[in-house]
Amino acid sequence: MGEVAVRGLAGTVTDVDHVLEDTFTDAVLVVHRGRVVLERYHGETRSDTPHLLMSMSKSVVGCVVANLVSWGVVHLDQPVTDHIPELAVSGYRGARIRDLLDMRSGIKFSEQYTDLDAEVRVIEEAMGWRPKTRIDLPQSMYAYLATLTQARDHGGVFEYRSCETDVLGWVCERAAGRRMADLIAELIWGPIGAEKDAEITCDGVGTAVHDGGMCSTTRDLARFGLMLLADGKVEDRVVVPSEWLNASWNVDADVLGAFAESASGPYLPGGWYRNQFWFLPRDTGPVLLCLGIYGQMLYVNPATATVAAKLSSWPDAQAPTMLEDTIRCFDAIGATLTRPAL
Repeated sequence: MGEVAVRGLAGTVTDVDHVLEDTFTDAVLVVHRGRVVLERYHGETRSDTPHLLMSMSKSVVGCVVANLVSWGVVHLDQPVTDHIPELAVSGYRGARIRDLLDMRSGIKFSEQYTDLDAEVRVIEEAMGWRPKTRIDLPQSMYAYLATLTQARDHGGVFEYRSCETDVLGWVCERAAGRRMADLIAELIWGPIGAEKDAEITCDGVGTAVHDGGMCSTTRDLARFGLMLLADGKVEDRVVVPSEWLNASWNVDADVLGAFAESASGPYLPGGWYRNQFWFLPRDTGPVLLCLGIYGQMLYVNPATATVAAKLSSWPDAQAPTMLEDTIRCFDAIGATLTRPAL
């Protein structure tokens, strides 16, 4: 793949090998029209190594929600408190399931990773992901979610907040009467034909960290992407209803406007966030992205029939140039392989 030219965000032309090296790649797998065209592992990572997906976990949880909606046990306009009455005293009072799926609730929650006092860092202490520094902090993730307050009206501008997925996961468990690990296994990971068991980290009382705790191999992550590319199917089995995915790809001006007005709008112009997926316009048409901090990415491009899974260890939680250069790298691979031979 070194011969594929990639024009980076800075305007410099490089190649796939250099992009992968410069973006701290642990593992990468690219599938074009059903054929593996690139698979590499670096450092201690191997084909059977489970890797933390970080916030790509959110997209898997969103697919669990899709199934529960199709069963009629969860409704998009339903108040969150119908399933979780414990949140009636929190800022989530009045929020709908749809608000959580699109991260448009009015909850007060900062996702500033460099601020140790931001709610995203405090909830990590409640989960046990970071050492506790606060004596009065609740001892579990769900208990902490019940302390969150409301900053503005629900249903407004998009704001990326991990707490939304944690509440969604709680809704799923209540609605289905099943643990999230079981729901993912039975509804998503088993049906995609995963080779290896996935894992999910838990807080001190055994609650799954829905927003970023899932771990899987690169190959199984790619299988998840191939299911999304195939309109939610694996062979003849429906894993995610096509209506759900169609509604994610095709959004109205309200969803586009909510994203454009957000802090993410200038960094991902023309993009949108729907049903726990990111979408971004490219030269060939929009691509679906599942993203996680420190360089985790699943890239799905229907126009070039390309799926790419990349697991990384960026030195910083967020790196806009590395993110854009990785997307451009996968754009270039798909475009090169799709281009007719002269």
